[in-house]
Amino acid sequence: MTKPTLQQSHGPAYTRIYAIGAARGANLVPNDDLVGPINSSDEWIQQRTGIITRARAGADVEALDLATDAAREAISKSGVAPELIDLVIVATVSNVQQTPSIAAVLADRVGANPAAAYDTNAACAGYAYAIAQADALIRTGSAHYALVVGAEKLSNVVDPTDRSISFLLGDGAGAVVIGPSDFPGIARTIWGSDGSKADAVGMNATLTEYRDGTAEWPTLRQEGQTVFRWAVWDMAKVAKQALDAAGITAADLAAFIPHQANMRIVDEFAKQLKLPESVMIARDIATTGNTSAASIPLATHRLLEEHPELSGGLALQIGFGAGLVFGAQVVVLP
Repeated sequence: MTKPTLQQSHGPAYTRIYAIGAARGANLVPNDDLVGPINSSDEWIQQRTGIITRARAGADVEALDLATDAAREAISKSGVAPELIDLVIVATVSNVQQTPSIAAVLADRVGANPAAAYDTNAACAGYAYAIAQADALIRTGSAHYALVVGAEKLSNVVDPTDRSISFLLGDGAGAVVIGPSDFPGIARTIWGSDGSKADAVGMNATLTEYRDGTAEWPTLRQEGQTVFRWAVWDMAKVAKQALDAAGITAADLAAFIPHQANMRIVDEFAKQLKLPESVMIARDIATTGNTSAASIPLATHRLLEEHPELSGGLALQIGFGAGLVFGAQVVVLP
């Protein structure tokens, strides 16, 4: 008896980002509003982080709502009918429900039912992870068009008395539509993790501990110096690997869009990579804050709004964060 031959799917050779959308928390919170509980000052926060204000959403707005607004903008600008989107990935650490996923509800909200839909939790590297997955799934024929979103409402997990991270965090969502391309638009992703340093940044308690009354509501904490050193030294090496994987040099870039963790990290990154002055560097953190998985697409959206001539150019984007997870790739800007 002849064995049947298994069929495997194949898709287009290349993918690219078609369009981008964004939504930020409507409330701009200046440093002076936060300094009391941490016994600090506007000057101290600006010197250490570069943040002047951060965007935070109101009590009645969740990460899903921010994701919806960003996704609708991206879809509208992409020219792709929502019913043709058959994959929705949302990178987030701040879904207020363990299930259902933000992605499944979002797919329904934007008219993409019955798209495959799931959330991915890779913290501040989540958007880069989701881009890698969408690219791979389209090129294998498992999807045709993908909606990728980074969405966070980190103000839900802030302890206003914590000096390590509370003043960094903001709320927002950035979304892109990805589809087939006649030219390479998303280079190979360099990604990984180092779980041995998991305690360096993450939640300070579990939901079961909160339920049992042995811990307060879980909030984000970090070991600032550990994270800073890891981000600056180890992640600069990852960024260089991403350039090599794309077959380009720093001089070929139009933009550098790192996770908006801290302005000092962004500036040190630029030095480590020896970026020429022609490369635009995203510094959205100054007025949006650190929005984890949403930070790269939000920074990209603002950079393209302010410098539309960057469209079609190459951008190196890199995310890094909790669980010490990282991901970097070079993309063609929409």
